Amino acid sequence: MRITLTSVFVSDQDKALSFYTETLGFVKKHDLPVGEFKWLTVVSPDDPDGTELLLEPNENEVSQAYQKGIFDQGIPAASFGVTDIRAEHEKLKSMGVAFTMEPTELANVSVAVFDDTCGNLIQIMQT
Repeated sequence: MRITLTSVFVSDQDKALSFYTETLGFVKKHDLPVGEFKWLTVVSPDDPDGTELLLEPNENEVSQAYQKGIFDQGIPAASFGVTDIRAEHEKLKSMGVAFTMEPTELANVSVAVFDDTCGNLIQIMQT
């Protein structure tokens, strides 16, 4: 068994696609109409057949409460691996990304957390 798809709720799918591709560097994999929304996924350019991230529309009160709750508590909705957290942090900051946690060493991992502009905190980590 392996993870093939995971998701984050987003307040605006088009804005999320722009942020996740243009700012974070992911690549659009699927963009299929599903009623008034889309089946919209992105993948790592280094692993185009790897795990997909679904940019899930946040259009019901349960998902909105969940998203707001974890955001308000400072809990990241997802975690992405990077090879050089300090370089990635500086690159993203220079692009205007707002960090809620600067790179921090925790045992055998370094983490940082930023706002994805679509209702989520996202963690980057270097092991």
